[in-house]
Amino acid sequence: MRILLIGGTLFIGKRLVRRLLHGGHEITLLHRKPEHPFGSEVRSVVANRNDAASVRRALEGMRFDAVYDIAYDWERGTTAQQVEATAKAIPGDISRYVFISSVAAYGSGLDHVEDDPLAPDTHPESYVRNKSMSERALFRMHRESGFPAVTMRPPFVYGPENPFYREAFFWDRIRRERKVIVPGDGQRLMHFVYVDDLVAACYSALENPNAVGLAFNVGNERSVSQQELVNEFAKAAGKKASVTHVPREIIERNGGNVFGDPLYFGEYYDLHSITEIVDRMKRVLGVEPTPFASGLKETYKWYEESAPKRDPDFSFEDKLIRDAEAA
Repeated sequence: MRILLIGGTLFIGKRLVRRLLHGGHEITLLHRKPEHPFGSEVRSVVANRNDAASVRRALEGMRFDAVYDIAYDWERGTTAQQVEATAKAIPGDISRYVFISSVAAYGSGLDHVEDDPLAPDTHPESYVRNKSMSERALFRMHRESGFPAVTMRPPFVYGPENPFYREAFFWDRIRRERKVIVPGDGQRLMHFVYVDDLVAACYSALENPNAVGLAFNVGNERSVSQQELVNEFAKAAGKKASVTHVPREIIERNGGNVFGDPLYFGEYYDLHSITEIVDRMKRVLGVEPTPFASGLKETYKWYEESAPKRDPDFSFEDKLIRDAEAA
């Protein structure tokens, strides 16, 4: 098949491109830079995915059978209007349009199934709003014209080549036998999906006629608490975790940041709990989740051999630990 990937040069996209090439498909990447890591096997076109006119010009004269929309503009956001306009700008007889959404599209709550309501258009967080509204736009197109939309709702994606400072954040500390900060009581739940499971779901949706018009929760069988998460990271490294519980009011008072420096618990990893049920993924797409310990083992192997080496500044965490112990 002639497949267009919107995005595709990072983490999830790289794994998906390799899987599609292995399946014998013809791949074109649409992104904002002419460079990509795949060599002559993959064609590249340059356009801004948020600008439908730019996309239309870049793809003039081409035809596609399927599309993976996996790119999100983290600086400006990607709105539902932009997703819909780009989808309509792609030439060809499209048999599948697979859109990577997020568990965040639910807004909040535990054990969501795919038919649960998504977050409203008025949700205060732009990322949540953009993902939920984009899904509604794509499924409206499906109802009105048969547009072959499929959406994926992954929670935290982990695995080799993760560019976010997440798994490596913990191993950088555990390997140095440093105390790891666990915010609050450590019972806030987190849900994960191994990157290759998400890729497997995306690939299955390509030719599975039962996938069209459906959303899929794509994740592990169960969520884990933040305390359990640290223990699992330690086990993957063959270590025992040493933790200090730091009340969130101390973290907030000192300026702790969920999204960037000064981090205290891995990038984005201290958000309110949202979890989901993954039965549809298993039943319709035939994807069985990778056991968390197995996925972490593979990720740790990559971390040891290939991950960028960091020399972290621990002074902020040391202050949080001192303040927590004093309290």
